[in-house]
Amino acid sequence: MAISLEESILKVAARSLMERHQRRLAVTGSHTRPTVPGTVDPLRCSPSSISPSAASAGDDGCVFCKIVGGESPAFKLYEDDICLCILDSNPLSKGHSLILPKLHFSSLEVTPPSIVAAMSSAVPFLSKAIMKATHCDSFNLLVNSGSAAGQVIFHTHFHIIPRKAGDQLWPSEGVRRCLIENNEETFDLVRCIRQRLEFSTEAVFG
Repeated sequence: MAISLEESILKVAARSLMERHQRRLAVTGSHTRPTVPGTVDPLRCSPSSISPSAASAGDDGCVFCKIVGGESPAFKLYEDDICLCILDSNPLSKGHSLILPKLHFSSLEVTPPSIVAAMSSAVPFLSKAIMKATHCDSFNLLVNSGSAAGQVIFHTHFHIIPRKAGDQLWPSEGVRRCLIENNEETFDLVRCIRQRLEFSTEAVFG
């Protein structure tokens, strides 16, 4: 009996999460190391490691789908059945990395919870390794979802951005913030969000 793509994704995600504790980030050498003829460089993305279902589910014009399919180069840090971690090609700081799903989803809100969970479960050990390698003790976990939020590549991804004290990457004086007011407008906002959450729950579990 044939199973749907969604069922297949859920099964793969469940298996990946069960095996996650057995996986460890392993970077075996410099990304500048030459590849021996006839072998595959473990630090480069290769099409042989991608399942047919994942490779065929992408967007032809998406650079991340091309990286997943091995059509475009990238410096690979980690890979499992669900997601891939690569160095950002235009980093904000040394070690700036991206976690992305192998299947194509245009933004976070349309990405299945099981895929988001698999990506999120990789954050602790990936960030720890990245911080050690870059001699940092802090990092930002960033998601840009939608054009107004700064999303440029419309394939869901997380940013891991290593930080050091005084790096002035985002100067605090450049951020405009104000205290939330205890007024009817705030209460209306809370009620509106809660109503939307009820609708979302009904859609998922109804």
